[in-house]
Amino acid sequence: MSDYSLENLMCHRDNLENVLDNLKEGIIAHNMDRRIFFFNTEAERITGYRREEVLGRDCHAVFGSPFCGGRCVFCDDSPKLAEKSEYTLNISTKTGEQRRIEMTVTSMRDADEQYTGVLTSFKDVTDIFSLKERAGELTSFSNIIGQDSKMVSIFKQIKDVADYDYPVHISGETGTGKELVAAAIHSECRRGGAPFVPINCGALPEGLIESELFGHVKGAFTGAIRDKKGRFELADTGTVFLDEVTELSNNMQAKILRFLQEGEFERVGGEKTIGVDARVVSATNKNLKEAVKRGQFREDLYYRLNVIPIYLPPLRDRKIDIPLLSEHFLQEARERYGKEKLKISSKAMSLMLDYRWPGNVRELQNAIQFAIVKSNDRVISADDLPLELRDLENICVRRGPSRKLDVDSVRSALERSGGNKVKAAKLLGVGRATLYRFLGDHPDMLETVNLPF
Repeated sequence: MSDYSLENLMCHRDNLENVLDNLKEGIIAHNMDRRIFFFNTEAERITGYRREEVLGRDCHAVFGSPFCGGRCVFCDDSPKLAEKSEYTLNISTKTGEQRRIEMTVTSMRDADEQYTGVLTSFKDVTDIFSLKERAGELTSFSNIIGQDSKMVSIFKQIKDVADYDYPVHISGETGTGKELVAAAIHSECRRGGAPFVPINCGALPEGLIESELFGHVKGAFTGAIRDKKGRFELADTGTVFLDEVTELSNNMQAKILRFLQEGEFERVGGEKTIGVDARVVSATNKNLKEAVKRGQFREDLYYRLNVIPIYLPPLRDRKIDIPLLSEHFLQEARERYGKEKLKISSKAMSLMLDYRWPGNVRELQNAIQFAIVKSNDRVISADDLPLELRDLENICVRRGPSRKLDVDSVRSALERSGGNKVKAAKLLGVGRATLYRFLGDHPDMLETVNLPF
């Protein structure tokens, strides 16, 4: 068929619709007034809405709220369109079922380069997440790295709570990634795209914290030369993240409790009551319940914040993630600084797996960055690690290679697992650290199985 014939074929509306109806992606198109003028068969299957129910109608009215959630640019009178945007989104189908979709929104223009609307394509990836979870192949979720069963459980919790606006409280040691989890909850819910406003309650001066949280009016105090919005007001339609929430004074705890109950507050020095629609996620590295028992935290606020508790395990309790996280930090260095493909030696990895990581993931990231700067080779050795990890060799009584391991059995396990050290360790019935120690003591064997060290 000639190009001219193909062009004529595609210009015919029925033929074009037939092509779009046979795509494996949902397609929705609407004009600048949000009136839907195209809705293909796959969009019907994913959303549960029939074509005749949506064509010609306002997109927001059809789905009961913006289909794109907080990322919708058509909520304002003057939408600011981007040429193309991509993101992952959770939607509710007509029957209320939650589906996870990957969406691409492309702006449309006419011959005069004037915007005429948007074309949205999306595919359902709900089952892909479930399949990876069941197969043990889930290694990350919403910018959080991990494959330990404890982290997979947290991924599921984030996915579950994202559909509701209930307050979430995240607990865990310093450096475990509490803000990452809070940001993931925000980005996975329909507020994603709206403001995410983190507040470190322990870093704000006592005399300024109320103004920082709730804003002030001009003349409220010396230096208040204009009206100023607070963090809660800036988070309207989005999420406010209260980190180190146990550092709040009793007075501020009372004001936050009122906001959680009423969704309202007054700026410092102001008389007007302001209503804000913001989800609240809190976090602490302390035991919130113990703080209540000691009289340091209001019991009523505790129950308001701790509706959905999420506990982040320390890195020492999920050591299976250390190689995965290390590779992630190495990849960041490659992309940012154009570094050659660095690798970590077996001996260095063995030390990292034996270390207790009191600073958790943040300390691991710092250690990798230190080693990258110090290393003069493509392989990070044990000598390139920070002093506290190198001292581990001297202060720890090394167990040495397990008697279960020998060169032939290890080589066989690595070949059977395709070089996957996690699976190889399982086949051998030993921990990953034991396998790494053995490989560190038999470096010549690695070349015979062609492992990527």
